[in-house]
Amino acid sequence: MDKAILGKKIGMSQIFTSSGQVVPVTVVEAGPCAVSQIKTVEKDGYSSVQLAFVDTKENRLSKAEAGHLKKANVSPKKYLKEFKIPAEGLTLGAEIKCDTFKEGDKVDVSGFTKGRGFSGVIQRWNAHRLPMTHGAGPVHREPGSLSANSDPSRVFKNRKLPGQYGNEKVTIQNLEIAKVDTERNLLLIKGAIPGAKGSIVTICSAVKA
Repeated sequence: MDKAILGKKIGMSQIFTSSGQVVPVTVVEAGPCAVSQIKTVEKDGYSSVQLAFVDTKENRLSKAEAGHLKKANVSPKKYLKEFKIPAEGLTLGAEIKCDTFKEGDKVDVSGFTKGRGFSGVIQRWNAHRLPMTHGAGPVHREPGSLSANSDPSRVFKNRKLPGQYGNEKVTIQNLEIAKVDTERNLLLIKGAIPGAKGSIVTICSAVKA
C-alpha cells in the first residue's frame, strides 16, 4: 500500500549492521502528522489525503487556514501537503507517525536543495576557467565567447550562463529505510537526501521499487 509522511531533515550520521558494516544514513524527524483533509472521487474528482505538520501559533495562520484546520479538529500547523495515497482506515484528525514505514521499505524523498543565490558558470555549470597566462583575463571566471559575431549575431537559447542556482525541488528515488525509531519519531534513511538541515522533506513509497 502507498504510504507517505512529512518530515524535517536533522542531518547525517552512520549506523553499524550486525556484520560490522558502516552504513551512512540521513536522520529525518518524520511526523507525527495529522490528517487535515480527505478528498474523494465523488466530491473532488480524485482521492487524496492532506497531512499537516509542525505545530505553530494560530495568529500566524490566515483565517481560512485556521478554519480549515479547526474543521478537521487539528491544532494549528505550519505545513500542509497533499498525497495521493489511499484513505482506508483514516479519519479527519487522525495521527500518522513514523511507524507507518518499516525497516527495509523503499521510499522516494523530495526536498528543496540548498539555495546558492546568483552564481557564475564555474559553480553553476562546472565550467573551466580561462587560461591564467598568455594574455587571458583580466577576468578568468567569465563564460567566454557566447556565439559568433556576424552570424547568427545573437546568443542561442539555453546557453549555460550565470544565474540563480539551487533552491529547486529534487526527488531521489529508491532509498531504503535503514531504521525506524518510534520513541523519537525518527526515520534513518540510507544515503543522502536533498535539502539543508532543518528543511522539510516528503517521504513516499517508491514508485519504481
